[in-house]
Amino acid sequence: MLHRIILPLMALLLVAACKRDTSGPPETGVDPSRDHFTYSNTDQFLTRHLELDLTVDFGRRVLAGFVIHHMGCLRAGADTIVLDSRGLQVDRVQLASKHGDAIDLPFEWGGADSVRGEALRISLPDGWGCAAEFELKIDYRSSPDASAIMWLPAELTAGGEHPFMFTQSQSIHARSWVPLQDTPAVRVTYEAVIRTPPELLAVMSADNDPQALRGGEFHFLMPQPIPSYLLALAVGNLRFAAFGENTGVYAEPEVLPAAAWEFADTQQMLDAAETLYGPYQWGRYDLLVLPPSFPFGGMENPRLSFITPSLLAGDRSLVSLIAHELAHSWSGNLVSNRSWRDIWLNEGTTSYLEARLMEVLYGKERADEERLLTYQSLLEQLHTVPLEMQPLAPVFETGDPDEGQEGMEYAKGQMLLDHLEAIFGREVFDAYMAGYFDHFAFQAISSEQFLDYIDAQLLQAYPGIYTRQQLEEWLYEPGLPTVMTVPRSSNLEAAAGAALAWSSGELAVDKLSRTAWSPQASIYFIKALPAGLLQEQLAELDRELGLSTSPNAEIARAWFIEVARRRYLPAYPDMREYLGRFGRTRLIEPVYRELVANGEDGKLAREVFDAARARYHPLTVAAIEAALGE
Repeated sequence: MLHRIILPLMALLLVAACKRDTSGPPETGVDPSRDHFTYSNTDQFLTRHLELDLTVDFGRRVLAGFVIHHMGCLRAGADTIVLDSRGLQVDRVQLASKHGDAIDLPFEWGGADSVRGEALRISLPDGWGCAAEFELKIDYRSSPDASAIMWLPAELTAGGEHPFMFTQSQSIHARSWVPLQDTPAVRVTYEAVIRTPPELLAVMSADNDPQALRGGEFHFLMPQPIPSYLLALAVGNLRFAAFGENTGVYAEPEVLPAAAWEFADTQQMLDAAETLYGPYQWGRYDLLVLPPSFPFGGMENPRLSFITPSLLAGDRSLVSLIAHELAHSWSGNLVSNRSWRDIWLNEGTTSYLEARLMEVLYGKERADEERLLTYQSLLEQLHTVPLEMQPLAPVFETGDPDEGQEGMEYAKGQMLLDHLEAIFGREVFDAYMAGYFDHFAFQAISSEQFLDYIDAQLLQAYPGIYTRQQLEEWLYEPGLPTVMTVPRSSNLEAAAGAALAWSSGELAVDKLSRTAWSPQASIYFIKALPAGLLQEQLAELDRELGLSTSPNAEIARAWFIEVARRRYLPAYPDMREYLGRFGRTRLIEPVYRELVANGEDGKLAREVFDAARARYHPLTVAAIEAALGE
């Protein structure tokens, strides 16, 4: 019971200590809807469609070719187009004239910094005017160390015979493989020709053909407008397995059978999501299981979610992440954030939809388990995320959008929507959500647009239940409101009670009812273990539960965090193997952080990192270097 009471109490005390007396957007003189992480002058020029023609060169580790921007001029007299880039080599820029001839344009670089990259400034001819439609062609190539691209040699793939590459464009990494207006405020359609080694398959966040033949050239079309962070490409020795009429999974042949079994419920998830929130508007919904170096759990690239292999637990216990990426087809892909301070509109809403899908498919108890783990994670983040970044819609004009709110936007956004559902009722709130997706479909919106819409369509439609001021408290205040809906789970509460009973000697280790526990309950048990356990107790627990060798990456994550925190040395060899096996940042960065924090193992953490670094994505490398204090 103590474990369940202390964390909420600490959160409430923190909230009380950091309240402001005002509500509404903070008065900073900063335009809250402006994206401070782009150089692009989107108020003067706007890209509507992209044509890509790229060759995937594994030998040089570059993408080389050209992009054509189908653009429009928005302001008379504008004479310079500014695009985002990072580390690109640009060879030529041309403007298509009214007569079809190409005019070479001068260009220069400016404004370079470590987060935003470089501004590509392209000068238009004197007297050019302001054309409503024109084409801008840029011949270029990426650099071998482009922040969006992971180049894997054959030995780091499942098959060990063919190389693999994939991109990760979120947050602002698309600019490292395409010169473009790299801001979520701009949505574009695109088409692409991708040239590859003939034995490999290319797939994109576009209309992939499961029957596509290899041969070294692939054609793609994305007819719906998407933000640049959803541009995605992967090339490797891939095969396909279908789940249903418009769902399936791509993976290396060695991984495909396990992936096809683990994610077999994807079609059911899609059908359930359509029932709740309206038609799926993207054609197919497929998964791509990437090598272990993929830095995230999943990436919601439209039509083709990129997925970590760490979900292949063999018991379908981690498929909530599939529900999350699928839910992005509505929240994030259909209705997206206008700037990076609005990312909660994507992630918080998606986390809420994920829980609803899990409830439909696997029952309320399992969904409540995951809701409670989310809430616990949020309470922990209140102690690490700076106060100025704790509002759902913070003032966000400096720093790095990859770091931002350190993931707090997921849990706090979900808690807000869970609370609104609880007080308005599920039927009313479902109708509101369906209307929200329909109203803002294929648009990028700000937190203030969300606030105005929900005020008109929900708060005023059902007066006396909730006020705009109460809603603004979530958006503009740090911490959590004092009135909110706290999730409960009898299964997790029982697991936490078992942790305290075992640690105090009231319950023998062989009496733990772990066979009836879900993986979520096992995680909660581990997190509920009190401080001060003896090494002998940890050894007994590890022997009985097999924690150091768990095939479930999330259980192993929770355990190895405790192993590093408590310096349980007998588990260190398994911990090192775990840190070398996975490249997903969320799984491994906290373990490195705890090794440093325990005051004894900073040198060991650096040694393990140096040995595994080549397997990690640049985003993961950066996160771990920060954890190591570098």
